[in-house]
Parts: sequence; structure tokens; C-alpha cells
Amino acid sequence: MNLDVNRAITAHTALLEDLRRLLGTEQILSDPLDLLVYECDAYTLEKKIPSLVVLPNSTFEVAEIVRCCNKHGVPFIPRGAGTNLSGAILPIENAVIISLTRMNKVLQVDIENRRALVESGCVNLWITNAVRSAGLLYAPDPSSQTACTIGGNVATNSGGPHTLKYGVTTNHVLGFEMVLPDGEVTWLGTTLNGGEETGGLDLRGAVIGCEGMFGVVTRVVVNLIPAPQSWRTLLGVFSSVEDASQAVSDIIASGIVPAALEMMDQLITQAVEAAYKFGFPLDAGALLIVELDGLEADLENQAIDVERLCLANNATEVRRARTDKQRADLWKCRKRAFGAIGRLSPNFLTQDGVVPRSKLPEIMRFIQHTSVKFNLRIPNVFHAGDGNIHPLILYNEAIPEEVVRAVQAGNEILDRCLELGGSVSGEHGIGVEKASFMEKQFSKTDIEAMMTLRRIFDPEQRCNPHKMFPNGKRCMDFAPRRQISV
Repeated sequence: MNLDVNRAITAHTALLEDLRRLLGTEQILSDPLDLLVYECDAYTLEKKIPSLVVLPNSTFEVAEIVRCCNKHGVPFIPRGAGTNLSGAILPIENAVIISLTRMNKVLQVDIENRRALVESGCVNLWITNAVRSAGLLYAPDPSSQTACTIGGNVATNSGGPHTLKYGVTTNHVLGFEMVLPDGEVTWLGTTLNGGEETGGLDLRGAVIGCEGMFGVVTRVVVNLIPAPQSWRTLLGVFSSVEDASQAVSDIIASGIVPAALEMMDQLITQAVEAAYKFGFPLDAGALLIVELDGLEADLENQAIDVERLCLANNATEVRRARTDKQRADLWKCRKRAFGAIGRLSPNFLTQDGVVPRSKLPEIMRFIQHTSVKFNLRIPNVFHAGDGNIHPLILYNEAIPEEVVRAVQAGNEILDRCLELGGSVSGEHGIGVEKASFMEKQFSKTDIEAMMTLRRIFDPEQRCNPHKMFPNGKRCMDFAPRRQISV
């Protein structure tokens, strides 16, 4: 037997014994069928079964688990709901998954100071539900907000449709408790009571978006904002993506900052309509959802201006949500668009590139060209207001050649985003999927600076290893059930 494999088995056995003494058996998953659930996140192209999954109930238990992993030289990976789309929680090197889903409470709400203390496994939407009666909400709203957790949101600096106006996770997380990779418990940023636990460098900001490589976030203080007094939600119907994209640019150029500006092309609209029966026009080339919110006194004038700008860009009609239910149904359709893809294809690869708003027509034309080139359908639903595109590359994983073409198509789309002055990720993160693009987007000096910061937090690099930074590993290293060659 290979010496390294033998050592790994020995370490695993000893670690399991220590964890059982610490937690008992109910909080440890070791059966292969149980572990299968944790082999990937929502990026399903690359899979690897973890050696163990542990389910702590407290920060103390998380710290003890981390110390046990260190004792036996075993890497560990923090995991929330697993809705991430870039392989950021892929259990490489037979790592132990630390699943935070049982640490899911809203612990304390401070209405006067508009703050809440929540555990990292708390589902995003639960925060707003807990403070809705006080007229408050938690602003970042990923499409997966009914499932995704705050710890995962912190790890990837998640966005969402309404972050066009309100900002992303880093703008609404004031501070958090974190178990460092050596097992020490620390606090970064502001506490619930307003105390500042760290001075000088903004380590809170450095950790947000680090994809779980700096430690395990266990409790988070989030900022709450007043719910808008009123809203206007409009649906612009366009014959082409180009016209809808120009309307987006004109709306922003006019000085109006909508809460959300979302676009769906014809193929995704047809899938959503088949799934949810909203009444979308199936012959529309593109639909533009524009939501305005704020003080009632000014909203109607803004809505009239938006209607005018849409019609000036060849919108065939502009509809309004007239009731709370119509608005809720419209957003349900938008946020469940990915789920509707199952009507079109057994598998899809979601990209997350960013381009300047003015380049939206160009990147949409390029995606259409890529669809033809690789003979794959690519519907689009995306955050048009900030140029964050989400092309959904449809393929069948049972056909290996289609898998290869899907990966190649995604790579070419991301390359084009960079050429247009954009980025390879707006909110999904880098994970293992886009690690090779880091060298294209950043200089060697930039990457070394990032890696130096990572080593300060985790000198042994045991916390979520082989993520984000290019290291020569490819898909075939992590996906034993299929081989991908690109």
C-alpha cells in the first residue's frame, strides 16, 4: 500500500476515535451513503467524498473539532447549505467537512440599533422573517436565500438582485466570531453591543469573501435596514437583449438607482413560464424586471421615467405589479429560474462573469455565438444593473463529450468578460472551478499578496485547501467517477 495512503487511513481512524469521544456518534457522519450527500456543492462537475462530516452545535465544539484535525494533520472545510456554485467546499485531500447547519439560530435582535446576532448556519431569509414585524429587513438577497446560510454568504461575499442599490454581504456584516485554523476563537469587527474588538486593519473585510480559507465563522452580527415605505415593480418586454441592455444603461444614466434591475432572455423565460405560469410573453426576446423602492412621494415619477426609457428603447409593453401578490409572484419566478432549467436539461453549468453595463449587448452576442459554436443551449438570467451575468450552459453529464464542450464554452465566456474589462466572478466565488483564471485576472504580485495574507491566518493551509489559487490541480484530480480533459 502507498505510504501516504496508509498514513491517511491511520490519521482518519485516530481522528474518528477522538471526535467520537468529543461529540458522541450522533454528530458524526461516516457511512458512505451519508457522506455522498456532501461530495459537492451546486457546482456538480467536480465531486469528492469527504472522509467524515461533523455537525457541531456550538463554537466550543467547532474549536475542539479544528484542534482534533490539527492534531492528526487532517484538512477541514467549513460548509453551510451547499448552495455555492464554484466548488468552494469540495472536500479535497479526504478532508473533514464541518457542517454548520445545526448552528442556525437568530440569537439576539437589537431593534434600537438595527442589528442582529445570528449563528453562521442561519438561513438568510430567516433574519428578515425575524425582524419583519419591526419594519426591518436584511438586505442581501441571493436567489437561494430560502436555503443559503449566513456563514456561506460571508465566505463568498454573496450578492443578489437587490444589492444593486443596497450593496453585498460585506456592506451588511458588521462583525463575526471565527475559529482560527489553530483552534483559537477570535472576534473580528463590531460586536452586537457596538464594541470594536479589532483596531487598525480591517480584518473583518479581509475575511469576507475568502471562501472559508481563513477559519470557521460561527456567529455573525448583521446590519438591519428599514423596510422601504413603498415600491414600484415593472416588467419591460423587449424583442431583443440589446434593446433591454440599452434600457438598463439609460435608466442608470438618468440618475435613477433601482433597487433591482434583472434580465431574463427568451429561453429562460419560456422555462420559467412553463414551471410557474406567471403569464410571461413567450415571444419576447428579453424581459427586464425593474424594482424601485423608497419614499412614496417620489416613486411614481421614477416609475414614469423608467417606463419612458423602456419604451424609448423599443419595449413593446411595460407592465406593473399592482398588488403585493403580483410582486411576490414575479420575484418568485426570477429567484427560482435556476430550478426551472430542469425542464430544459438534466445538467447545467452556471457562470458568474461581470462586464461593464455598457458591454452587456456585446457579451450577450458573444454568448449566443458561443452557444452556436459548441452546439449547446445557453439561456441567460442575470443582474443587469451591475453587469453580473449568469449564462446557464446546458449539457448532459451522461455524454462525456458534452461535458467537455460545456467547460470549454464557460471558459471562453469568462475569457471574453476579462477582455471586456470585467471579472470572472461577481458573487459565486472562485472555488476550484475558476482557480486557473486568477492568473489571467491578477498579476503574480497580486496573487502572492493574497496568498501571504492567507498564510498569516492559516500557515499550514489546512483550512479549505486547494481553493481559489492556481496550483496545477485539475478537474480529474477531484472527480473519480468521470474524466474531463480540456
